[in-house]
Amino acid sequence: MPVVEKSAVKATGRGAIVPYAAALLPGVGLSVAVTLVALGVQHLEESIFGHPYIEALVIAILLGMVIRTAWEPSARWRAGIAFSAKQLLEIAVTLLGASISFSTIVASGFSLLVAIVATVAIILGATYGISRLLGLSVRLSILVACGNSICGNSAIAAIAPVIGANGDDIASAISFTAILGVMLVLGLPLLIPLLALSPTQYGILAGLTVYAVPQVLAATVPAGLLSTQMGTLVKLVRVLTLGPILIGFSLFGRTLRKSAVSPVASDRFGPIQVVPWFIIGFLVLAGFRSFEMLSDDVVVPLLKVASLLTVVSMAALGLGVDVRVIGRVGGRVTAAVTLSLLLLLLISLGVARLFS
Repeated sequence: MPVVEKSAVKATGRGAIVPYAAALLPGVGLSVAVTLVALGVQHLEESIFGHPYIEALVIAILLGMVIRTAWEPSARWRAGIAFSAKQLLEIAVTLLGASISFSTIVASGFSLLVAIVATVAIILGATYGISRLLGLSVRLSILVACGNSICGNSAIAAIAPVIGANGDDIASAISFTAILGVMLVLGLPLLIPLLALSPTQYGILAGLTVYAVPQVLAATVPAGLLSTQMGTLVKLVRVLTLGPILIGFSLFGRTLRKSAVSPVASDRFGPIQVVPWFIIGFLVLAGFRSFEMLSDDVVVPLLKVASLLTVVSMAALGLGVDVRVIGRVGGRVTAAVTLSLLLLLLISLGVARLFS
């Protein structure tokens, strides 16, 4: 991942906001341009298929990688690209807190809640172990594990700044997870007649295995309204586990963050050194949402902004990725995701069989 030039950081400290913003403008503008193209492709998918098979987030990072392969950005572009990849992603994670409401957890029922949390925990640990056995780095193993067990690309993007992951790791995790995620959406409905699954059982299976909420809809709509409702509920509860996992990594992953390459270091110690500022913001918004201090009129725009900023960040990450690094770990990442996905399917089928 590119880093912000030290001169730009020092200029900010002296209050030279305008020169600093001017230095960021080319890279941020390029990241936004890639984002607009990615959103356009997603819109085209929705027009043709009714839903996107490949999300704008994935398209943005792949398109950024294509541009980076053909052209290496000069110093003029790097500061803005780095800002988009790091600071904008942290803001997006903060805004995601507005999507967390404890009432959704309560509505799912205790037994189903326990089953969902247990499934996420088992797959998180198992995928990390598989990834490490295959020789992946600690950070990349964490990203793959969180992506497979929680919510795919969104989880990878949210966890990355907490553990100090670089652009190559994020691009590797997202690229191969996205491909297998699309294959899962297309193949999962075939299990309905093969395993004689009821609408409720299939909804639970889809909610526990499919990565993104739109993909859950794509996988369950053909099976009927009951499957869609159950799949969406299970998926939402699964997504809510991202909050505790983010907090856990922010508290116990300080060593990972400190060992990451960072353009700015601080010797001061305080709460923000233990828990990053964007996690604190995430928790504050989650609290507001849970106590109904944020209305839907406020939450919906916040989540749209969070989604847009995430896509911009992924575009910036793609612009800083060396494709040769992706090629070196591609086979191992694919193997880790595939083995983890098979294990997730088996466990989810077992859970689904418990509910009629």
